[in-house]
Amino acid sequence: MSQELFVVNNVWMMVSIFLVFIMHLGFASLESGLTRSKNTVNILFKNSLIPPLGLLTYALWGFSLMYPGEAFTGGLFGFAGFGIPLPEGGETSAYNEGYTFWTDFLFQGMFAATAATIVSGAVAERVKLGSFIFFSLLFVGICYPIVGMWKWGGGFLNTLETPFYDFAGSTIVHSLGGWGALAGILLLGPRLGKYVGGKIKPIQGHSMPLATIGVFILWLGWFGFNGGSVLSADPGAVSRVLVMTSLAAAAGAVGALFASLALFKSKDLSMMLNGILAGLVGITAGADQMGVVDSVVIGLVAGGLVVLGVMLFDKLRLDDPVGALSVHLICGIWGTLAVGLFGNLAGFDQVLSQLIGIGVVGTFSFAFAFALWFAIRAIAGIRVSEIEEVEGLDMHEHKMHAYPDINAPAYEVTRLENGYASAAETKKKTTVTH
Repeated sequence: MSQELFVVNNVWMMVSIFLVFIMHLGFASLESGLTRSKNTVNILFKNSLIPPLGLLTYALWGFSLMYPGEAFTGGLFGFAGFGIPLPEGGETSAYNEGYTFWTDFLFQGMFAATAATIVSGAVAERVKLGSFIFFSLLFVGICYPIVGMWKWGGGFLNTLETPFYDFAGSTIVHSLGGWGALAGILLLGPRLGKYVGGKIKPIQGHSMPLATIGVFILWLGWFGFNGGSVLSADPGAVSRVLVMTSLAAAAGAVGALFASLALFKSKDLSMMLNGILAGLVGITAGADQMGVVDSVVIGLVAGGLVVLGVMLFDKLRLDDPVGALSVHLICGIWGTLAVGLFGNLAGFDQVLSQLIGIGVVGTFSFAFAFALWFAIRAIAGIRVSEIEEVEGLDMHEHKMHAYPDINAPAYEVTRLENGYASAAETKKKTTVTH
């Protein structure tokens, strides 16, 4: 490979890193928009802390867990040592034809935090901040790299007679995060007032403009998420992946819109936004293998599934404020299975391998997350108090309002309605006492 081509490939990979990085802003905007204003600072705090924690843990040990080289046995587990072990000639094409060692580390590191970000939205508005941070550290630092190694690090899923296929992470990133979210929701329980008297009470988010901005930022970021997974700037491969990614997203929006009209007689914006994400998640496992019709079908089905998923989880009393289970878990499974049904890899053997991968990753990641959430709950608790949940996590966890002119008066009214003194009264009583 010429030096010029190497530089071009490496530059595209770095651009993809920038795009994946900006996805965290998309998640922060989407999650805060779909939740109540009194918890906005809390949502933004979590989504601002997850990328730093994910990158640091990935540098300290995650990268070596995910890419142990020859260190692992049986394709199940391996560890190449703490830190980022730079191979000889790692800063040149001796490491990889398409990009440098450092570029590879940073691209993979940007993926790592996404799994915890998925969990963040699903457990929003009632999870303890410290407990969530500790969960994220171990989930991103241990569970994700082990599962990633099983496929991308040369592990056993990649050595099946018909190798399991997950191009950019419908299962390894998205459904893994979905399983972690499901475990958290089961142990946390629903938000106060969500399911009352056997009925489902919708709890509206506070900013649909913010949620819409978040989705379009995520769509933009997905060009790096999927396009960068080509691992080169190959014109044909990259452009094909970007087209199929966009077609699936577009079809996901249409599928969710039609499903909402059919089931609710409603042009539901939140469902359509999640339909876009559903199409993106669905195509992620096989974006490099699909044609135009395949991608549109995958997106349409994903858009319909996300609406049905929201209905299903509500009927099961599993409270998911942002629809993360429907988008990332259900559509992650669908997209992974679709690799064996459509495109260049379609066939019975591939379907079987995809089912094995879905089952193994789902079992391990759910068991890991459930055990971790359970242990944290037993030691420190995972749910905030009723007072904190009613009044909002922004003031109780962070001592600030996202929108002071709106939230501050509402906070005082809420305290009085629940039998607590206002800030002014408390100050007055304290002054008199002393």
